Amino acid sequence: MTYEENAGIISQIPYYDALGQEERAEVTETIRLLLRQTFVLEHKYDKRSGRFTFNPEFRICNKHLEFIRAYFSVSGVNVLENSQTGLIYIQGENTVGDKLPKLATLYLLVLKLIYDEQMAAVSTSVNIYTTLSEIHEKLGNYRLFKKQPAPTEIRRAVTLLKKYQVLEPLDLLEDLDADSRMIIYPSINVVLFGDDVRALLESFGEGDDDDDEPEI
Repeated sequence: MTYEENAGIISQIPYYDALGQEERAEVTETIRLLLRQTFVLEHKYDKRSGRFTFNPEFRICNKHLEFIRAYFSVSGVNVLENSQTGLIYIQGENTVGDKLPKLATLYLLVLKLIYDEQMAAVSTSVNIYTTLSEIHEKLGNYRLFKKQPAPTEIRRAVTLLKKYQVLEPLDLLEDLDADSRMIIYPSINVVLFGDDVRALLESFGEGDDDDDEPEI
């Protein structure tokens, strides 16, 4: 059942009916966010303060979690919570994310490798730091850089991953360079499973040398 079909029954649920207008709007937007992004982060980096701050979207999701779970169960989708990494996310056969351009996909795969490696080194945080040069070095190790991507292509890939809250650049996108630092959010664990990443990277390396950006 699609969101539009489910939306037709949401107003018939007593729990939802009992909420005030503002809370109804918050719950509806949270459901849309989970459908669009598949997860909600508990903490996000705030550039103005230079610190990780509590995400109000997570508070709303957590407050109404049992209702949201019941809502998604109609479509055979599970809503899970990982308190260790600070994530609420959905899982099921019907949860299909958007397709990404090739460079953004390669970045995503490498970010998962970097995240797992640093966490294995007994990291004290669920958020991992990396740089653009480290990402490119990893791709080079897998012989996936036929040529250096154009700056506009790099910014596009980083912007997409920032939009989906997988990556948070600490510098302005216009100022990205090899030394630009970035945060990898624990949401990377929801997007990809570690055992699949190296196989996927190797499959890219075995592909042809065309310059197109296929979506996967």
